[in-house]
Amino acid sequence: MKYVLSLAQPKGTRILLIESGSRGILEGIIAHLQAGWGEDMPMDLVTCYAGLPAGLAEGSRVFHVADYGTPERKRELLRELRSQDYAYAGMICAAEPIMNKWKWWLAVQVPAKFFVINENGDYFWLNRRNTKAIKGFVLVRLGLSGAGALHTLGRLVAFPFGVLYLLFYAIAVHLRRAFRLTLQRI
Repeated sequence: MKYVLSLAQPKGTRILLIESGSRGILEGIIAHLQAGWGEDMPMDLVTCYAGLPAGLAEGSRVFHVADYGTPERKRELLRELRSQDYAYAGMICAAEPIMNKWKWWLAVQVPAKFFVINENGDYFWLNRRNTKAIKGFVLVRLGLSGAGALHTLGRLVAFPFGVLYLLFYAIAVHLRRAFRLTLQRI
């Protein structure tokens, strides 16, 4: 993940898309990206789905994560992705747990300027200029914004007390049982 602190535009000739969400989200953003960068900007795809999304050119390279399950194959994928001249990489960060580990691993490993695509098909750059948007995005994903924030914080505060209660209850039940067994032996 390059260009997080820098606002510079990278030099590169390709876009990498990480399909870590619904296929419909990616299909909606492809046309928008082609309108912005031109039809001739090649786009490659890292996905867990079969087939190509609508709008992606036939010459695009598709990397299926199921083919890279072993550590050796993951290193091979990383070498292949780094050898490409990716200027930009986009990853879907919708409220769906699809390829979470893969997308963040790729975000750290691939030397490109990243943009985050939400479930509405909007996107923003992952850089210091957008820290306010990133902070709001993370707060929403964690349930710490709006009316749900108080409820989430309450659950976080109540959790240790709930665990302690269950622990003391289990100890009390086992001690009572041990005491009864000791009385029966006498």
